[in-house]
Amino acid sequence: MKLNELKRLKSTTKNVKRVGRGIGSGKGKTSGSGHKGQKARSGVAINGFEGGQMPLHRRLPKFGFNNVNKTRYVELNLEDLQSIINKNKINEDQTITIKLLKDLSIIKNKNSQKLKILGRGNLISKNPIECAKISKSAQIKLEKLGNNLNISEKS
Repeated sequence: MKLNELKRLKSTTKNVKRVGRGIGSGKGKTSGSGHKGQKARSGVAINGFEGGQMPLHRRLPKFGFNNVNKTRYVELNLEDLQSIINKNKINEDQTITIKLLKDLSIIKNKNSQKLKILGRGNLISKNPIECAKISKSAQIKLEKLGNNLNISEKS
């Protein structure tokens, strides 16, 4: 057996339709491009073109919306608050507010307006806390500990 005597078991390649090979082939003369016009020429790029009508992708509105009046909350867990207090050596008489956290550069000014306390972890220090919202679990934990809570918005 020689290399030139080998035969393929199955045809693995499909024969390409050969255009422009006479009337009998079914793709002769204009080779499936029709007569004249932009689409009959080479180098056609008319994706989305609708004959002068405003294209669909320009008729539809843009998606998404950023509400400038939305109140953005900084969400802090009790364990995060405790680590902030330990790290920055905050006294127990200091009230934890959004302003204090911004002054300590924990929160950037642009991304937040109000503070929300969440209940994961435990708080050891008895600092007074001033926040806009608080979760039920965090509120129960802080009331047990005896922290002075000041909630400006009820959730």
